[in-house]
Amino acid sequence: MAIELWTWDTPNGRKISVALEEMGLAYTVKPVNIGAGEQFRPEFLAISPNNRIPAIVDPDGPGGAPISVFESGAILLYLGQKTGKFLPRDLRAQVPVLEWLMWQVGGFGPMPGQVHHFLQVENEADRRYGLDRYSKETRRLYGVADRRLAEVAYFAGAEVSVADFAILGWAWRHERHQVDLAAFPNVDRWYRAMMARPATARGFAVALK
Repeated sequence: MAIELWTWDTPNGRKISVALEEMGLAYTVKPVNIGAGEQFRPEFLAISPNNRIPAIVDPDGPGGAPISVFESGAILLYLGQKTGKFLPRDLRAQVPVLEWLMWQVGGFGPMPGQVHHFLQVENEADRRYGLDRYSKETRRLYGVADRRLAEVAYFAGAEVSVADFAILGWAWRHERHQVDLAAFPNVDRWYRAMMARPATARGFAVALK
């Protein structure tokens, strides 16, 4: 049976559509229009109590029983463990996947997300401080990523992992972050390689709203 993907067309939503395509899992999209407040509906809160997309419902969960999972990082780890793909079972190999996944969840998402917010603030005085603060931090994070990718092909090493899917969801919006990837050549190389993957391209092409 197909996994239900409750989502919208956002960086966090795209992480999961890309992962599902890359893992070859059947899924159906359940759009949650966050602009219309659908994330507060009881049926969505039942599977995502933090009223944030994405969330999934897997009818064939552990032991064959249905399970719901919310928070994009948790979903990626669940799917990786379910399929045995893009998440090494060896603990030493798994550690960098977890490190870079947490790096994305804790920074390379919240910080550029604040850039998105302050770009829309109309009052110049209110916008200036926030935009300057979060733009600097976003560029710092791109620099961290660039230094990492100078050493390895993908964030966890030689192979693509769920960490790459997580980070790609936000790098996809680099223009909205007002970041030119030409300034970060290793990120640019990685980004082009990821976006050239057929399954990743399908994950970005599928309609999420």
